Amino acid sequence: MHGPNGAHRAGHAVGEAESVAADQEQPLGTPGKPLDRRSPFFTGLAAAAGVVVTVAVVEVVLAASDVLLLIGIAFFIAVGLEPVTARLTRRMPRALAAALVVTTGLGVLAATVAGAAVPLSEQIKQLSGGTPRYLAQVRDPGTLLGRANEVFGLEAAVRSIHGADVAQSVAGVLGDAVIVVVLSTYFVAGFPRIRTALYRLAPRSRRPRVILIGDAVFHKVGAYLVGNVVVSLIAGALTLLWLWAYGVPYPLVLALLVAVLDLVPVAGSLVAGIGTTLVALTVSVPTGLATAGFFVGYRVLEDYVLLPKIVGRAVRIPAVVTVVAVLLGFTLLGVVGAFVAVPVAAAVLLVVREVAVHRLDRA
Repeated sequence: MHGPNGAHRAGHAVGEAESVAADQEQPLGTPGKPLDRRSPFFTGLAAAAGVVVTVAVVEVVLAASDVLLLIGIAFFIAVGLEPVTARLTRRMPRALAAALVVTTGLGVLAATVAGAAVPLSEQIKQLSGGTPRYLAQVRDPGTLLGRANEVFGLEAAVRSIHGADVAQSVAGVLGDAVIVVVLSTYFVAGFPRIRTALYRLAPRSRRPRVILIGDAVFHKVGAYLVGNVVVSLIAGALTLLWLWAYGVPYPLVLALLVAVLDLVPVAGSLVAGIGTTLVALTVSVPTGLATAGFFVGYRVLEDYVLLPKIVGRAVRIPAVVTVVAVLLGFTLLGVVGAFVAVPVAAAVLLVVREVAVHRLDRA
């Protein structure tokens, strides 16, 4: 506790300050000198606050990673649909153009699914009915599937799949798909405002160059998305014709699998080719070898003819960068990461070349 002398000194100090305050001409006094923000106290306080904010941001990102991933996919799709929407906007309001683009895309998808539903369900039933025969071949060491089972453990991998888990995964995928469709619709409708808001974050002196680089990035992403979907549809159609011609069972199921997996660069077509070849081997060894040759030939056709013609040279990046980007994307975000790896890598290379390398050349 403070003694009488201490209380007297405190009262005197406050009284002196009150006298000075009463003599001030301004109602609230004259502002004093600003505090020294370079002092050790403020430096330590700012550092501690920075650590706390950084940790909080990381925690929020990790907690909302699934939602942020869906938002990223929706924005990615919106960027891909922007060229078509922009053309329609010249003839109709933006909201109507966005609704027309999204509705048309969903309509084409629904019509495709409806048209393939009956033969697809029949082939799935045939595949389920033929399971005992394939299981016998897998367990027979004298067959090619049996030797593959000994090397890769095919039977154990199939038995590890449970129906309840598959149903739960399908339900989750459908729910995420609905969210992505809704978000994509909003992003497509408001893309000009989103683009303007992003560019306003850049300093005014550098904004023109940021706009040019940003539009180039959007162009790469959009060209890749639309082109990759078209190429995957071609892959599925050619596979369907090949399998029908050679009498390979379940052609529609396998062609649909090839079209979906072909969306993933490098690894997708490889996995689809191996799986389809294994099914073709159940017909005969020559049919299996011919199917393997078909996928090798199609891989060359896609890499050197279809992708340059449909996607364009603007998105093409070195092969080693593609492989590294796909591996990193798959490790970080799974199949979605592998799908977006190529346009993201192309965008990063563009930014590095136009910003970092340009500064190094001038240094």
